Order: sequence, then C-alpha cells, then structure tokens
Amino acid sequence: MRLSRIIMALTVGLAVVAVPTAAGAAQPQPAPTTTDPTQPPPYTPQNPALTVNRPTIFLGETVVLTGTGFGPNETVDISVTVAPLAAPAGGQAPARRSDGSTVAMAPVAYQASAPLNFTAYTNAQGRFTKSYKPSVTGLLTFTATGRESGRTASTELRVLHKKQPLPVTGDSIGTPMKLGGGLVGAGAVMLLLTLAWRRRQRLGGAAH
Repeated sequence: MRLSRIIMALTVGLAVVAVPTAAGAAQPQPAPTTTDPTQPPPYTPQNPALTVNRPTIFLGETVVLTGTGFGPNETVDISVTVAPLAAPAGGQAPARRSDGSTVAMAPVAYQASAPLNFTAYTNAQGRFTKSYKPSVTGLLTFTATGRESGRTASTELRVLHKKQPLPVTGDSIGTPMKLGGGLVGAGAVMLLLTLAWRRRQRLGGAAH
C-alpha cells in the first residue's frame, strides 16, 4: 500500500514538471533573419537631387550629370534651357581679351546642335548618371523629372568659349625686327669708328 502511494506521487510529480517544458517547446520560435549579400539594399526614398561634376566648362568639353532620390527603375526626362551669359551693363565697354579683342557672344540659335531633351534610367536605388557634351555657350539649366514618381530636380552649368591663342600680327613682328636692325646698325658704326681710330694711331706713329 505504501509502495503504491510512493509510485503515484512520483508519477504526479513528473507530470507537473513535464507540462511547462512541453508548453515551452510548443511555442513558435521566431525565424532567424538573414541578409543576402548579393541582393541590393531596400529602396529608401530621399529628396531628389541633380548635380554636375564641373560647374563651368569650355565649349566642346563633356560633363557628367548625376541624379539621386528618383523612383527605382524609372525613366527620367531631362530638359535643357539656355540663357546667354551676363552681358556688360549699358554704357560699359564689352569684355576684352588680353590681346585687346572683344569677347563676342554668338547667338544661341546658330550654335545649338546638342539635344535639349533626352532621357536617363535609374537603378534600384533611384540613381542615374548621364554624360552630356554641350555645343552651345551660355548658362545651361538641366531639369530632370521622373515619369512614374513625378520627382524633379535641376542644376546649372556655365559653358564658356574655348581659349584662343594670342594672334601674331605684323606689328608684333615688325617692332622686334626694327629694334634688332637698329642695334646691328649701331654696332657697324662703332666698328667703323674703331677701325678708323686705329688706322689714325698707326699713321701717327709712323710719322714720328
């Protein structure tokens, strides 16, 4: 009788201990989080921006446009507007180069040949780069607009005329030549006077 009570007590105790363990094992465990290094990071929206790698260039050079903060994998339309560079105020003389020639502003209509409207395509992070070679001088304003996101940004670029070498004119050549000729003539006169003086000295010595 006593043995049966002991066995029953042990059975009840084991059952009480096993219930919490089984309950804990039955609870769902959170799945481990892993990051695939081959996949790009998730897209995070940010304010759109458009920049150029050089704010001022000479005609014929190329710049790189960089856009950020646009929609992922979307088409971006880019438009270009051109304004003349600052002209001299009324009553002031036009700007001049070091050689004295004036800096003329050629009309935009006669220079423009690069596209004034083109497109770029963003990556999964809403970023794009685009090369552009202006064929017009002046202040260029680039405006980029995403077709799907509607996001827009703009930037400016100054395009200047190419540096021209100083022209060689007839006057610039003639002046050194005239100066050199004068020095040669003066040297010849001095030589003749020296020879005449030596001859006179010799004749004087012979007479004595």
